[in-house]
Amino acid sequence: MVGLPQGDSPFLLNASYTISADIEVPQGGAEGMILTSGGRFGGYGVYLLQGKPVFLWNLVDLERIKWESPDALTPGRHTIEFDFTYDGLGVGTLALNDFSGVGRSGTGTLKVDGKAVATKKMERTLPMILQWDESFDIGSDTLTPVNDADYQPPFPLTAKLNQLTIEVDRPQLTPADVEKIKAAQAKAADHT
Repeated sequence: MVGLPQGDSPFLLNASYTISADIEVPQGGAEGMILTSGGRFGGYGVYLLQGKPVFLWNLVDLERIKWESPDALTPGRHTIEFDFTYDGLGVGTLALNDFSGVGRSGTGTLKVDGKAVATKKMERTLPMILQWDESFDIGSDTLTPVNDADYQPPFPLTAKLNQLTIEVDRPQLTPADVEKIKAAQAKAADHT
């Protein structure tokens, strides 16, 4: 599947999430795009680069954060998983006219066959939207790359993709979170 508009694709911003791909690598290895959303000016990709699993976030072309396995996959069936734990309170804070829940930090872990191969903290994340003129693609990249240094589109996947799963866990504000935000706003108003 390629060319799905951003508004119709899974929304990963301001949330914890897990992306899991069950693939089969042929003899001689594999490379190519498993999943991408966005492109050169913001987005993410899960791909095989010279046989090594990679997860990359392109933060509006200002910074790229890359998790990469040190080893290429051997022929056969493998599971590639990226787990991201978001540190913020989520978009619910916007209803209180408070931006503290969006664009916050988080920690990502790339796993191969259940074993963590790379863990990194992102100090900030994209707060609102991915590049609107790019698309959500599975199995290739139809528009611009999330990292020109790694590949050029269409970068078709040469492994067999058996299953792709995306699970999103959006933070929910608790009554205590709401009270804390309101108290901080009241304190800030008193100091003006």
